Amino acid sequence: MKMSSELNRRSKPAQRPSRRLARMVLTIAGLIGVVALPVLAWQCYAPPDSDPPTGEPAQRSVNAPGLSGLQDSLLDAYLQVQGEGAQAPMSDDPTPVTFTILPGETATQIAQLLEAEGLIRDANLFKALLRVHGVDTRLEAGDYQLRRNMSMIEIMETLQTGRPPTVFLTIPEGWRAGQIADWLASKELADADRFLELVQAGAGFEPESRPEGATSLEGYLFPDTYEFDSGATAADVIDRLLATFDARFTHEMRQQAEAHGLSIHEAVTLASIIEREAQIADERELISGVFHNRLEAGMHLNADPTVQYAFGYQASPGEWWKRPLYLEDLEVESPYNTYVHIGLPPGPICNPGLAALQAAVDPADTEYYYFVANDIAGDGSHVFARTLEEHSANIDKYRR
Repeated sequence: MKMSSELNRRSKPAQRPSRRLARMVLTIAGLIGVVALPVLAWQCYAPPDSDPPTGEPAQRSVNAPGLSGLQDSLLDAYLQVQGEGAQAPMSDDPTPVTFTILPGETATQIAQLLEAEGLIRDANLFKALLRVHGVDTRLEAGDYQLRRNMSMIEIMETLQTGRPPTVFLTIPEGWRAGQIADWLASKELADADRFLELVQAGAGFEPESRPEGATSLEGYLFPDTYEFDSGATAADVIDRLLATFDARFTHEMRQQAEAHGLSIHEAVTLASIIEREAQIADERELISGVFHNRLEAGMHLNADPTVQYAFGYQASPGEWWKRPLYLEDLEVESPYNTYVHIGLPPGPICNPGLAALQAAVDPADTEYYYFVANDIAGDGSHVFARTLEEHSANIDKYRR
């Protein structure tokens, strides 16, 4: 009995790929028959659209079904045979994949690229899907964010809404508006001159246009990494930077500024000086504490970056910050020179990041009134002092 059972099992041959292919062909042929034969019968034996003129015999023409209709029937049959599994996502990976359709690319080329990128399983199957849904000529050029956990249907629907190519733009903390304008020009994004013109005018922008006391938008162009459409205008860029500032400079931070007797504009101005002075993150709050102490005491801030800002663009080295500064430079007449004028300058000298803004409204509680760069260490750190005598000694010891 045991041997007979094994012989019976072995007598059933396993299905080979060729047999599966044959079944697929027969299935498609059957579907073609279901679709095509009724069409042929209708066109061969249906009554004429109208009666022939009197005295003329009725003529009946036999027309084959349109090639386009037959192709669609075949494609639909192909999709049914393949089943939903072939149209399923490639994986469960949700990582975005940037996929670009160039102007003039055909559905065939697009399908092949999708398969090459590992976004679909079968280029031919995807083309059939496009054709059956009537969108094979409606795929838009542009950049798309696709994922490998998207089905073919989802990818097809996404590719019908084109978007222009995008440009990623990183604006570092501490840059002034002129530097941002130059960066825009280097990225071929917006017009640099128009950008500076709008920044200086400072009007007509939401959500707050410009805070009270601001004469330009310097300081409110929030540094971050952005993605812009390649056709973005200067106004588009400014709108985005201002909206980001408004979101990042929170209501709580505004309340902290008020608690320290600072308006929003004064807080941003102070943050811009801290941004340029603090080269080490751990020193931001301490440097802020020094400036708060000097402001309360009615002292000069004596901040080198404000003098650098006053000098503006340096054509010879091609830089926006004058280096080095000489003693005579500290006497330049400018409302931004904090060696000459007591208190804060009229406005920000750069566009501070979030950490500098936080330091400005939440300073360290310190007894220090002075600091000097530690040239001995050479790491951007500073040495702090409580009195002018200590500060003078530190200058002799640490400045080179």
